Amino acid sequence: MAALLALVGLAACAPQVPRAQFYGGPAAPLFAGGPQAPAQAPVARVAVLLPMSGPQAALGPAMLNAATMALFESGARGVELVPRDTTGSSGGASEAVRSALAEGARVVVGPLTGSETTAAAGQARAAGVPVIAFTNDVEQAGNGVWAAGLTPSQQVRRLLVSAQAAGIRRMGLAGPDGPFTRQLANALRNASREAGMSPPVIVTYPGSASRPQAAGQVVAQAGTEAIGLLILGESGAQAREMAAALAAAGVGAPGTRLGGPALWAGDASLASEPALAGALIPGPDPGARAAFEARYEAAFGTRPPRLAATAYDATSAALRSVRPFDPTTPAALPVGEPLQGAEGAFRLLPNGQVQRALAVYALTSGAEPQMVEPPLMPGAAGS
Repeated sequence: MAALLALVGLAACAPQVPRAQFYGGPAAPLFAGGPQAPAQAPVARVAVLLPMSGPQAALGPAMLNAATMALFESGARGVELVPRDTTGSSGGASEAVRSALAEGARVVVGPLTGSETTAAAGQARAAGVPVIAFTNDVEQAGNGVWAAGLTPSQQVRRLLVSAQAAGIRRMGLAGPDGPFTRQLANALRNASREAGMSPPVIVTYPGSASRPQAAGQVVAQAGTEAIGLLILGESGAQAREMAAALAAAGVGAPGTRLGGPALWAGDASLASEPALAGALIPGPDPGARAAFEARYEAAFGTRPPRLAATAYDATSAALRSVRPFDPTTPAALPVGEPLQGAEGAFRLLPNGQVQRALAVYALTSGAEPQMVEPPLMPGAAGS
């Protein structure tokens, strides 16, 4: 608590960020603090594609606030943000990136979803302009597009490092059929092979399947070799039901520990299921997140949603890629460099993926998840 109060105090002393506003017209820049250059001076432009209307409109203003905060905290001059509304649709994203590129944007931040990214990426690639999208869909990554969201692969690999440190030699995954479970499964197979671990047990089932029957499949496929850590690709009531079914089938503590995706951190009901007590989940650096939230709240008067951190990080990386007062030089993203983001350190990789320093938390009944392992960047000692 004392540390958090200190962070709030520091935030209060920081330069105040003006509330971000959205401008749809072509001449609507957001400049960093300090004396502005004359209106006719050339500036480098960073496009920010956001859902300011449509089904995800509630997220747009907060993400624009975070992008604006990144601009002001960078202290950059000669750079402007060019916000554009995607309407939360593929067609809107295509029009938004077209408009931003026509205004001379040298790098694109956003859009939010995988389908919007697909729609925007083609025009950006044709123009030689890199894209740092907010999506966690790794299938969008590569060939000039970076997926800045917290991906299933990042989460699996952090849990695998934790399992290795505990002496676990075999992991497993159980989840309903779908893109998220497929990405978890592919990541677990690849990471297990690279780590020299036994091939993982992978069990997928229809979303409407009986969870006790699915738990029986896990037992059958596991055989005699223990599964040290079993990741559930479920959420909400389905995660609780699956955990209880696994416990009834004899899968659980002390031989097998359960784990889950980062989104479990926002669902306090999960820890009420006895079978999920102590389940491991990956998550951000708590100190970095607390500091970001304090600065954001001091500037905008409200706590940021989780995705605001992604907008901050993507904008921070984009700002590093352009030359101040230079609207023509192609962007050069800081690929491979460790960067400090809203939720801890991160690094852009050449293949379009993003590495993040993640901590490990344990679900705790009646309390917030408790950090049990500190943030660790892949490739660092012990990772």
